[in-house]
Formats: sequence, structure tokens, C-alpha cells
Amino acid sequence: MPILGLSNVTVHFSEMGAGPALILLHANPGDHRDFNAVMPVLAKNHRVIALDWPGYGLSQAPNNPDSIDVLYYYQIFTEFVATLDLKTMSILGNSVGGNIAARFAANFPDQVSKLVLVAPGGFTNHTFITRSFCKLQGSPLSLPPSIWARLYLRSRAPVTTEMLTRAKTVQAEADCLKINQALWRSFARTESDVRSLCSSIKAPVLLIFGEKDPAIPAKKDGNEAIKAIPHANKIILPCGHAPFAEMPAEFLHHVEPFLAGQAQTARDA
Repeated sequence: MPILGLSNVTVHFSEMGAGPALILLHANPGDHRDFNAVMPVLAKNHRVIALDWPGYGLSQAPNNPDSIDVLYYYQIFTEFVATLDLKTMSILGNSVGGNIAARFAANFPDQVSKLVLVAPGGFTNHTFITRSFCKLQGSPLSLPPSIWARLYLRSRAPVTTEMLTRAKTVQAEADCLKINQALWRSFARTESDVRSLCSSIKAPVLLIFGEKDPAIPAKKDGNEAIKAIPHANKIILPCGHAPFAEMPAEFLHHVEPFLAGQAQTARDA
């Protein structure tokens, strides 16, 4: 398994296939194995690279795990792309991974050929309730990963069963919890909002949401995302926060033709 040294941490990634680069960015918490149901299929036509964020999977935790934020992960990603010398790529990002994917595509529009944002963070029109929930999840009183995962993974499949196991084992360890909580706190802050950046995105964009997702509401955040990225197309699937794991066949039905440059899906399905 490849390893890179970035920003004083060791970062792990899994690689499969050959062709145009496609980078997969997981959620908080999570790791590259969350994409196990779709990675072999995507690798038939792409060089698929799935990153473990620092502190998750096989990547080293940062020295101060309770002080990281979305911008720290963004810095890691820009270093990752530069170290691998990736000139052009497609990016598929889930949750915090979607935030970073959108941020990168806005700041480096000529390097991103396709963008798939799966329940992306950074499009929430915050209210007292949403900020309070971020504050709760960013505190020692947060819902344990095992409970929260059962709420946002609404369809059971082999990969989601493995995700639930990791949520109550490795992702419940001290450093993972500190990172998880730090990122929740980060999402309540203005700098995590990507809506004002999205007018700079040139790449075709496919937005995918789960209609049963309690973390990133498909209609509220989905509508904000469509307003911010007017050339995007939006799909809502009958699942939770991780459609690539919960219903991979349906997910690939939309993503494969999009990545292949075929006719785009309905704008607001």
C-alpha cells in the first residue's frame, strides 16, 4: 500500500486500475475501504486513488488531533496532488471529502475534469439548530460514532456492515474521536462554507444525495448546492449518507456514464 509523508504526517492511499486519475475522498469518520463496493468497477476505466485522511484508516494522526479543521485536510489534499504530480483528475468526495473536492475544483479549475459530490459538506444554510448540533457533535457529549453511523447509514449492505464495525472499534479510539469532534466544530465556522467559491468551478458536476440522510439533508443542502453550482446536476437516491456503500449498483448507474462523458442525468431527480 502506498505511503506519503505530508505536513509531518504519514498519509496512506490505496490505488487500483489505470487510465485517467480519479481520486476518492471519504467522510468524517471513514477510510478508503468505504469505497470497496465501487472501487473495482471504477478502476476498469480509471486510475482510482482512495486517500485515508490523517487519523483515519492507515494514515497517521496529526500531533494535535483536537485542533484540526477542514482547511487542514484541504492543505493535505493539495500536497497529496502535488506529490503525485497529478496534472488533471476527476474527484469523487463524500461529506468532508466533498467539501475539499469542491474547494480544490474552485481553486484549481483547470486541473479537475469531473466532480462528483456525494452529500458534500459546506452547503448548509446554518441556523441555530444546525450550529447547535455541530457544537454538540464537537463536544465530549457527541453521539458515539457507532450510534451516529447507524443513523446516517440507512441501507444495510456488506460494506456498510463493515463501516458500522469500524465505527464502534477503531473510529471510537481517542485520536479518532478528537478528529471527528474537531471537524464537526469546524463545520459550524464560516471558512468551511464553500458556496461563495463554487462559481469558479469549470468542471461538470454531479451532486448525489441520500433522501434519508440526517447529516446532509438532500433537499435543503441539495438546493443550496444547486444554487451555488448552477451547471451541476442533482440526483437523490433512497438511502443515507453513503450511497456508494449503501446501494452501489444504483450509485454506479449514475456515476459511470457521467465520468465517461455521456449524456448527463436529470438536473433535479
